[in-house]
Amino acid sequence: MTQLGEAIARYHKILESGGHKTPDWVPQLREQMAQRGLVLNGRPVSPVLRPHFLSRRQYTNLAKTAECLTAAIDRVRTIVLANPALLSRMELLPAEKMLASVDPGYSWPTVTALLDTQVNNGSVHYTDSSADLPYGVVYGEILADLFYETAPAKEFRKRYKLAKTGGSKALIAAVLKAYKDFGGKKKPQVGILEFKPPFQTPESHEMELLAQAIRAAGYSAQTVSPDQLEYREGVLRSGDFAIDLLFRGVTAHEFLLRFDLLHPLVRAYRDRKVCLVNSFRSELSRKKALLALLTDDDVTEKFPSAERKAIADSIPWTRMVVASKTKYKNRTVDLIEFIQKHRDTLVLKPNDDSSEQPSFDGRQTDDAAWERAMKTALRAPYVVQERVEPMPVPFPVETYGEIVMRDLVVDVQPQTFLGKVQGCSSRIAPASGGFSSLTGVAPTFILEVK
Repeated sequence: MTQLGEAIARYHKILESGGHKTPDWVPQLREQMAQRGLVLNGRPVSPVLRPHFLSRRQYTNLAKTAECLTAAIDRVRTIVLANPALLSRMELLPAEKMLASVDPGYSWPTVTALLDTQVNNGSVHYTDSSADLPYGVVYGEILADLFYETAPAKEFRKRYKLAKTGGSKALIAAVLKAYKDFGGKKKPQVGILEFKPPFQTPESHEMELLAQAIRAAGYSAQTVSPDQLEYREGVLRSGDFAIDLLFRGVTAHEFLLRFDLLHPLVRAYRDRKVCLVNSFRSELSRKKALLALLTDDDVTEKFPSAERKAIADSIPWTRMVVASKTKYKNRTVDLIEFIQKHRDTLVLKPNDDSSEQPSFDGRQTDDAAWERAMKTALRAPYVVQERVEPMPVPFPVETYGEIVMRDLVVDVQPQTFLGKVQGCSSRIAPASGGFSSLTGVAPTFILEVK
């Protein structure tokens, strides 16, 4: 058993030492979570009773890989914006192309970002990009504070050292630095863009917690909805609240489903009267077509060796689903024929996660269903990707007053601010996917033996 495995077993033994019935610390933790705004639709944002642990070596490797991948993603995005042929391969809506063409007024392609990864011993597998909407940062920070002081964690810390991993301070500092680079001279009033009910989502609640953190740092901040915005006399407003700096918690795809390019936000953004973080250019990172470019040697052959190695080691082979010839492991293949023959090792995913199109796991379908999935993928923008095998991890959860173990998949999300990793958060879900009461956030700690 690895040192990390031994530590997890030790934590579980501490939990079991109090018997199977839920001990007093669990309802206390739930009450604290409710007081801090960590309950959504009657459920705690973290359904598990143990943090997710990373060794110092794992965290260091994760940070190094994430920084290389972030740099490569920014490099591809810059190339795409200057190359119409590559831009066409992104399968953007016309309005998305227009928004991507607007210079945001600051230097960084992406100010804040998350990468979805699976960490297994010394390897890191990049599975997706949360790109410009860093959900989980504030939740993870508050959860870490609460879990650190629970009775099991206090007992566990007699043998192990637990280090917290980043949080809202680094996020806020990055956003303010972008505002300064934008040319902001005064103390900004900060808007946080989210959809209000009836489009309330679990993520949107975190935006209010972020607003509270910004106010605690000494700045005026409000959560605002796109339909509340007005643009007059060169000022973007929500009611009487003038907005200098707008943190975008809404994807461009979602925004464009409801609004057009005459929206006050778009006009203020184009006139450079508001600093938008992240800019609409960073939305390119949400398209899985970007992964197809990253894994195309013709696109990345001149990238720095460290970035090319990070791509090769951690990003699964990806291509847009079109009738064409392509390269797979240095050999030319007919893509459609290849997809048909290698169902067990492939998945089909919509280009944009904001769409309502489903994903298809070849291993979980038969030949007939896979054929139908391919037809769907040829009609709408889809990518085909090599399957990343999920690595479930046992977590203790409360079920009817008892602590039981459940195997969950963990997506570790390094938090990158201005290109540098400053912490990470962890999302958990059953391996089967879909809605589940066990989907949520786990606090993340770096673990070391004392």
